[in-house]
Amino acid sequence: MTSADAAVDSRRHRPAGRIRRRVRAIGLGALSALALVVLGFLIWANTPYRAERGPVIEVWANGDVEVQYLDEGILMTPAADAIDLPASPTGLVFVPGARVEAHAYMLQLSGAVDEHGMTVLITEPTLNLAFFDTRTLDQFTTAAPEVDRWFVGGHSLGGVRACLMTPGAEVEGLVLFGSYCANDLSGAGLEVLSIAGENDALSTPAIIDQNAGMLPADTRFVTIAGANHASFGDYGPQAGDGERTITSAQMRAELTVLLGELLD
Repeated sequence: MTSADAAVDSRRHRPAGRIRRRVRAIGLGALSALALVVLGFLIWANTPYRAERGPVIEVWANGDVEVQYLDEGILMTPAADAIDLPASPTGLVFVPGARVEAHAYMLQLSGAVDEHGMTVLITEPTLNLAFFDTRTLDQFTTAAPEVDRWFVGGHSLGGVRACLMTPGAEVEGLVLFGSYCANDLSGAGLEVLSIAGENDALSTPAIIDQNAGMLPADTRFVTIAGANHASFGDYGPQAGDGERTITSAQMRAELTVLLGELLD
């Protein structure tokens, strides 16, 4: 091959080499961008709204409530010597809202335990997001095999997940805190209690009303005056929420009465 032929051959292969390098650079750039998105998501998911310390300590100090940390979640049961236990124990599997620590719901749900003898299991979803927890209801109820009747419920996105857990499950009813169903349960024959917050700016009473057709016709809808979205737990203010004018103690009292009426 002459020097002229070699020069022509070199020019012929140069564009192909540049294309390969460009494709490689684009691929590496895309992978880097994807890695940053995944990293950002993991950081976001693992920085949840933290439970306030005082309300959690209050539950631990309550001699009428026993608390256990199990694989299924945080289990709260009535102390055997503190209450006349019902003949047929009732339990509630409760799913937290998106990026809210499970501990944040302990105080608000503890009234149903110490005043009505209910067993409450608060789940701890993967990445603090209910939809990443694919366990079925019967994988949670193993935490309290003595319970005869189970309800499932949740707050916000946790309530949406609770709705999805009911089909095919042995469950008596559904409890929604500032939430609604994305699947049709209108013919499910479930006993349903849907509680809204008057000042909830995230799952507003209007949005809950718009989705009421997904629930049985005899669903009980209640709106708590002065409550916002974050009032259903004890984790401080939440971005985009309305203003609350109800205290944590008042909210607990309201929820305790409503859950007690559901059991009765």
